[in-house]
Amino acid sequence: MDDLSELIQVFAETTETEMMKELFEELFTMKERYDFALRWRLMKDLHHGVHQREIAHNLGISLCKITRGSKILKKDGSVCRKLIEGLPKTR
Repeated sequence: MDDLSELIQVFAETTETEMMKELFEELFTMKERYDFALRWRLMKDLHHGVHQREIAHNLGISLCKITRGSKILKKDGSVCRKLIEGLPKTR
């Protein structure tokens, strides 16, 4: 098993939220964790119909990153879209 596959398996088998949080803190820098959260936020905003320019302004990120997220959400079988659709409604 290669390292990435092994790491994905570790994530998949980690069911305790606190343990996953600690794992992220140990593996990723604060900036990396921030970038993950920012990417997730832009994906949720896109899914909820927020315009790309508004997201760019609100989050201070490039339209290029937002366009990538938009393409992911439009893709057939998008895992991100499926997971976001499964979240409780917050808006």
